[in-house]
Amino acid sequence: MNKPLRRIAIFCGLLVMALLVRTNWLQFVQADELKTDPDNRRVSIARYAQPRGNIIVDGKSVTGSAATDGTDFKYKRTYKDGKMWAPVTGYASQAFGANQLEKLYDPILTGDDDRLFFNRTIDMVTGKPQKGGNVVTTLSAKAQKAAYDGLGDKKGAVAAIDPSTGAILALANKPSYDASAFAGNGDKDSKAWTALQKKNNPDDPMLNRALRQTYPPGSTFKVVTAAAGLESGDYDIDSKTDSPDPYRLPNTSKDLGNEGNIPQCEDASIRVALQWSCNTVFAKMSDELGNDEMIETAEKFGFEKDVEGGTLDPDLDTPVRPAKSIYPKDTRPQNAQAGIGQASNRATPLQMAMVASAVANDGKLMKPYMVDKLVAPNLNTVEQTKPEELSQPVSAQNAQKLQSAMETVVEKGTGTAGKIPNVTVGGKTGTAQHGENNKDNPYAWFISYAKTSDGSPVAVAVVVESSDTLRDDIAGGKLAAPIAKDVMEAVLDEKR
Repeated sequence: MNKPLRRIAIFCGLLVMALLVRTNWLQFVQADELKTDPDNRRVSIARYAQPRGNIIVDGKSVTGSAATDGTDFKYKRTYKDGKMWAPVTGYASQAFGANQLEKLYDPILTGDDDRLFFNRTIDMVTGKPQKGGNVVTTLSAKAQKAAYDGLGDKKGAVAAIDPSTGAILALANKPSYDASAFAGNGDKDSKAWTALQKKNNPDDPMLNRALRQTYPPGSTFKVVTAAAGLESGDYDIDSKTDSPDPYRLPNTSKDLGNEGNIPQCEDASIRVALQWSCNTVFAKMSDELGNDEMIETAEKFGFEKDVEGGTLDPDLDTPVRPAKSIYPKDTRPQNAQAGIGQASNRATPLQMAMVASAVANDGKLMKPYMVDKLVAPNLNTVEQTKPEELSQPVSAQNAQKLQSAMETVVEKGTGTAGKIPNVTVGGKTGTAQHGENNKDNPYAWFISYAKTSDGSPVAVAVVVESSDTLRDDIAGGKLAAPIAKDVMEAVLDEKR
């Protein structure tokens, strides 16, 4: 062979070798990545080649699948009471992908999960189409409806938890969206999707406010400050505090007063200070405890460390990961204000439901979760969630003292709108200022729990972000407490 032919042969051999290497790389190294790539249209076509499994609440599906006239996609996702359940289910769209439970459990819902191999094999042998499994949630349909209906035309959110297990019973948002409107891939779906985006809709209906929006928690955070005070051993529930009214914020010339100029707030005990929501008592207590101790207590209740990083909380997979709630590392005057739920203190509704839950459960905080189990098409359980203790932010003895004080709030304090006949209810109201120089309407909060002879089956947090209520009438006891009451009653009715 002459030299030019030899060079051509070597070159062609190298090309063949490169082709073989590339082919094997694609087949054995990048196969899974390409298979799941959202830009791979075959993935979406396969996902909607058969009906998806369903998301289950109280034994009934809140999702479905409908046959389409399209050539590529045989089925599309449907939702029952879609706006009510959107914070739980998320969406699954042929054109816009998926999120929340729909995305997290896509392999189960499509039937592609390796744990469903036996079912797929049977379907293949019998010639039946592949079936997806189901996601069984912990949600209560009655509690969810009470939360959603209770919000009415207000902007806000509700989170409800079973304190003994951490099972999430309700997650409701207003405004919300119906994912059925953009489940397909046509022009109508595109228009519906575009209309829901924040740049086109300032109310941001696709924001999961119960999990992904943080607010200043206002006076509801005084429960955490009270817990820190009791745990320090320097305070008791009914002992008077040396708290002037007004209180001069440390290192400033600014005086902090109390809403309504309540005379009972001067030197008030923790019980009385919670009953009348005394800013002066808890701001001074937060300052005396110090920023580090307040941070430590907040973190035990589930708040995240105030550090750089992502915006989502890595320790609270519900399995949908919520936004981080943060108690700030700050100066003395800021720490005093953070102790009453202001300054840079930020919390999600889920986080404040966790605070009420821990107190109701004698100081033991259970990790929140909303998926009870995953089941195969033949209804065999593939995965079961086991309740998990997250922390013990307050001792049982001090938790019971806090229960007594929170029950005083509802019985004869600022939270009387949360009363339920013949039921023991504990709660704490909150009205959180926000905006530059507090120019915007405040947020109305209420956290609570209900107790029966068998324990406490529900803890609730409600935040009303905005409503048509006049500014002077905005208060947690007026706007948020009645909603929490409805949710608690719905859960109690189920237990009876």
